[in-house]
Amino acid sequence: MSIVAIPNIAQAPNVGIADLEQLMRSVNDTAQQLQQTHVALRGEVAQLQRELAEANEQLRRSKSLAALGEMAAGIAHEVRNPLASIQLYVQMLAEDVSGQPQQTELCEKIARAIKGLDDVVRDVLLFARDTKVNTAQFSASMLIDRALESCESLMADGDITVVRQDAESSQFSLPVDAGLFVLALSNVMRNAADAMIESRSARRELRAGVSRCMHRNPDGRRAQMAVFSVVDTGPGIDQQVVKRMFNPFFTTRKTGTGLGLAIVHRIVDGHGGHVSVANGSDGGAEVKLFLPLGGPNDTEPSTLNGRGQLARAPLANNSSSKEHGA
Repeated sequence: MSIVAIPNIAQAPNVGIADLEQLMRSVNDTAQQLQQTHVALRGEVAQLQRELAEANEQLRRSKSLAALGEMAAGIAHEVRNPLASIQLYVQMLAEDVSGQPQQTELCEKIARAIKGLDDVVRDVLLFARDTKVNTAQFSASMLIDRALESCESLMADGDITVVRQDAESSQFSLPVDAGLFVLALSNVMRNAADAMIESRSARRELRAGVSRCMHRNPDGRRAQMAVFSVVDTGPGIDQQVVKRMFNPFFTTRKTGTGLGLAIVHRIVDGHGGHVSVANGSDGGAEVKLFLPLGGPNDTEPSTLNGRGQLARAPLANNSSSKEHGA
């Protein structure tokens, strides 16, 4: 900001019109710079408020899921033991009625129902288990490859075209529990594929990619993040569904336990990351999984440049990072 020297007219009787005009221009320039700074500060405060609200919501959701997980684990263990006994009795009964078609068919129906319940119990235990992660350095691009491999048959059966959209700076590694995170990423991909198949979308395309960015953590600090994105061409997600889709047992599908995305949230949260969901500009849903790149979090202080406008301080060793919205 310029410092304007105002002459003492009483001691300088030779001040002319040109001097006064120059003084007015300096005052006007200073006022304009102050106005620009005020507008920039208001925009920055609004952005921080939005990011803080989102961070608080993520923290609240994480605590709620953790509490639900503890309760669900107790119920699941109580159900699993008698379920195993019922399965054993049905197998013994099936052997006794092996020569009777109607009774055999009935035993098979009971066995299928037991398997369905066992799948629910398994998902509940997976959701409820302690999500302490054992991390090692893995290539970000390789994690997407593994997730796509696990969904290969579903994509082929659904006639879904897979498009990779990795950023130019995608060749990097990060500390991650590969087994858990590939499970989370493949759950997101399967959910996107199911949405396109069930809605009978004419164009079925799944775009998966990874990039790096600076993003605000729930603790309020900005940190370097790996961003894994999955975009589909399905019907998109209603805003009311977005608010509830990470709740355990919530589902809009005719089948499934409704735990898939809750498990995704627990796994990503266990890595110190978070999940964002939005509808794409051309339809379909876009899910982003944010994971910290590790090490001390880099903060990004705001400074004022020479024109009185807000500017971001340069980030060390991050010349290829891109700024993403929350």
